[in-house]
Amino acid sequence: MTGDIRALLSRHLPDYRVRSLRRLGRGLDNTVYEVNDELLVRTSKAADPQTTRQEVARLAAVRELSPLPVPEVVFADEESGVIAYRKLPGEPLSRQLLDDPKRLAEPLGGFLGALHGISPGRMRELAPLDLYPAPTLLQDAELDYRDVEQHVPEAQRPLVERFLRDTPPDEPRTLRFCHNDLGAEHVLVDVRTSSITGVIDWTDAAVTDPAHDFALIYRDLGPEVFELTVSHYEFELDEEDRARVLFYARCALIEDLAYGLSTGPSHYADAALSHIPWTFS
Repeated sequence: MTGDIRALLSRHLPDYRVRSLRRLGRGLDNTVYEVNDELLVRTSKAADPQTTRQEVARLAAVRELSPLPVPEVVFADEESGVIAYRKLPGEPLSRQLLDDPKRLAEPLGGFLGALHGISPGRMRELAPLDLYPAPTLLQDAELDYRDVEQHVPEAQRPLVERFLRDTPPDEPRTLRFCHNDLGAEHVLVDVRTSSITGVIDWTDAAVTDPAHDFALIYRDLGPEVFELTVSHYEFELDEEDRARVLFYARCALIEDLAYGLSTGPSHYADAALSHIPWTFS
């Protein structure tokens, strides 16, 4: 595959000299390579020209409005599903221990206010609708949990199992354009200053329930940072919204636990296990 990457770089950036090329990470749908510590090249397991064009246009639209840095596309090869970006500074929040994570709340709240304030109609051509029903999410979570429950500390199992017996929340009344996968692994930070340097991986961006974006903040950073983020958010979150935030956070934690214990990197499972108390209590 690295030979294919070199060929694409030569085609789209003929004067660019490749000094180093390494695989940086692999997910369910994509693999990312780092070139010269300055470019990131993302390859798709299932290339789709229309999807690639849509993502490039989506990133251009978000870059105009986001108060936080998002990736800048250097080139896209539609037939192969490859997109190259300039590498943003910082490291994924999922791999860092910050002295003061509460400092992330204000920029996250402003970022989500700007993102969710984009007209859904404008973004509808650039992002799909995501209307996965809550009852189905709950069923998926229960199936995942049955595969991994033996890894959950025995004292914490009643917390998770009580949630799985609960009635799922009502569907949202309002849909907005969302990042839709705003986990700590997609937020870049400068550990020295506890500041955000970028938001990456917009593959799952969609017009959907804005509670999805808050849910992963709750899951990964805890209720205190969540509440502070909401205090800097332009729109109101009512009790129904908050119920869906908590519901999505719990479903997402179970999903990450199952992923990290099966085909995904183990740090997903480690983080999920450590966040059970604040996510399910």
